[in-house]
Order: sequence, then structure tokens, then C-alpha cells
Amino acid sequence: MMKNHLKAKLILEDGSIFNGFSFGHPGSISGEIVFNTGMVGYPQSLTDPSYTGQILVFTFPLLGNYGVSDSGLDKYGIPIDFESSNIHIKAMVVSEYCSEHNHWNSKKSLETWLKENNVPAIFGVDTRALTIKIREKGVMLGKIIIGDSGIDQIEFYDPNKDNLVAEVSRKDVLSLGNGKYKIIVVDCGMKNNILRNLLKKDVTLKVVPWNYDFNKEEYDGLFISNGPGDPIHCQETIQHIKKAMELEKPIFGICLGHQLLALASGAKTYKLKYGHRGQNQPCVRNRKQGYVTSQNHGYAVDKDSLPDNWDELFFNANDGTNEGIKHSTLPFFSVQFHPEGSCGPNDTVYLFDEFIELIEKAKNSVVENNSDVTEIN
Repeated sequence: MMKNHLKAKLILEDGSIFNGFSFGHPGSISGEIVFNTGMVGYPQSLTDPSYTGQILVFTFPLLGNYGVSDSGLDKYGIPIDFESSNIHIKAMVVSEYCSEHNHWNSKKSLETWLKENNVPAIFGVDTRALTIKIREKGVMLGKIIIGDSGIDQIEFYDPNKDNLVAEVSRKDVLSLGNGKYKIIVVDCGMKNNILRNLLKKDVTLKVVPWNYDFNKEEYDGLFISNGPGDPIHCQETIQHIKKAMELEKPIFGICLGHQLLALASGAKTYKLKYGHRGQNQPCVRNRKQGYVTSQNHGYAVDKDSLPDNWDELFFNANDGTNEGIKHSTLPFFSVQFHPEGSCGPNDTVYLFDEFIELIEKAKNSVVENNSDVTEIN
């Protein structure tokens, strides 16, 4: 199989070179090198907007064995098998690529799909050694060079300097559902399965761009989605959230949405050494109940910077980093992980129910100061 593939090399900013073979688009590319510890779900990972600007290393040794499915759109016009309509990674790095895919729902090979979307990929790389290097030194910039081109063919690119959210957020307003509760959904690079879980409830969704001023709207609850890059670039969103908090209506944030809610509250965020990306991250709620979670982020909330009346809701059992916050009296909460877990565990999908319960309680409350609004414990 290698005879039919061009030679390729992955070059890191520290000068390290990993040799392999190309199996995607035969074009060189640069970005930030990160790794994912998931065992399955590469179609969902590749189409997750949170990976924008990144070269994704899969630690699972074999990729491509079940090909790529495409079941079309659901009744809301949402792709059934993907987290967005596009592949968002810069490039893909794997140990072994299986060209003979076999699955009842497979429509094409992973290689064909990557080439159709002009996404480079490299196999034959010692991904174990590469992951160890990233864990020890932290995420770094890298580039994939295809063929015999020199290593200076392209420059290193740092996506964290750009407002990636502006690149991946929707440009127009979308209305979905016809339920009782009106929810504003701020699309910062949202995964489709978030919409699927919200639409299972009695809701009407108004999905808006990242910088949309939703404070001009009538709504019962505010949801802030995941997205790529450094949250500090989303100043317009942060200011809109600050203003929304004055209304004391329920707010729920996931991943980047968690970081944006924290920044709006007055807390700080920071860049993690190598991030959390995979389907096996253990998180603990209120130091009592543990859950297995799906995650994809490179930044975190500094729990020590949380202002008065804000508490830590979840923490990561591996490294102790913050995984969720809540207001002590108002119906605001957020989590760093993905309760919708596609692909991944569904241990925390109940958080969508808690969000709806907060909306229902707040909407029906007759207490002037919201003193009996359900608290997230």
C-alpha cells in the first residue's frame, strides 16, 4: 500500500521530524499539533469546528476501518452523521491507515473523503512517541510536507492568534422547533449534536452568530456553544453575556461557552499545556459523583479567579482543572466538557434537562427576586 502513497513528513517547531506517507489531499499544511485519545468517531471529530486550525493526531493505532457514512439530513436539515457540514481540522496524523473499509453504513473511504475536502493526512507515524512529546513539551506548531518539497515550503501557523470563532460561526439567524420555551443559541462553532439534544425538548430555538446582540430579543433561556481557539478573542460575545446576566434568565454554556460565561462573570482563562481531547475524561461533580466525559479544548477556566457568588461545579479527576461553574443564587451554569457526547459517553446528557428545568422554573416563578429559582447543586 505504501508504494501507492507519496512520502510525507511531519515537522514540529522544535525541529523534530516524523516520516510517513500521505493518504489525503497531496498538499502541504501547517497548524497547531494536538492529540485525541478517542477510540472511535473520527467522522465526528474531523467535522467538529473546535478543531479549526489544528493538526489532529489520533492515539488510537488504526483509522479508516469503517470508512465514512452519510445518512443525509434530519427533519431539521441537520447532517445526521457529522458535527457540521465541513471538515475543520487542518490535517490528520495516524499510525496505521486501513484502506479496506467495511461497515454497513459506509459510503466512501476515509481517504476519498479527505481528498474531496482538500485535507492532508499522513500515516506511518509513531503516534505514541509523538503524543509523549506533546505531553512533555506541550502543544506546539507543526507542518506536514508532502513529497520531496523542502521543510521551508510553508511557514508555521499559530491559529490561536486569530479569531477562529468568527471563521466558523454561522453568518445568519436560524429558527428551529416550535416548542413552549424560547431559547437563544449562540453559535460559536457549535456541534450538531447540541442542537439535536435541545430539540428533543419542548423548545423553539433561535440560533444566532457569535457576535449577534441577542439582548434585543425576547427569550426564556440563553445557550452558549462550543467553539475553537482562545476565548479572549470573543469580546463582543462576552459583553452581550454580561448584559444578559442582568436579566437573571437561565444561561447554559458548553466548552468555549463555559469559558465565555466565566470571562463575563469576571473570571480568567488560560491555555492548557496540551489540552483535553477524547471520550474518556473523568469529571467529578461537587466532589461526590464521577462521570466519564467527551472533551475537546485547549483553554481552561482559572477556578481561583472565580468572583464571589460563583462556585466550581465540576473538576477534572486527572489534573484537577476546572470543568464547570455555577452561580450560587442565579440560574447560570456551564461545563467544559460535552454532555451531548457525539461521539462519546452520554453520562452527563441530563444537564440539558436541568437547563430546561431552570427555564421552566424561572418562567413560571411569581417570586419577584427569583429567590426560589431552582439552584444547580
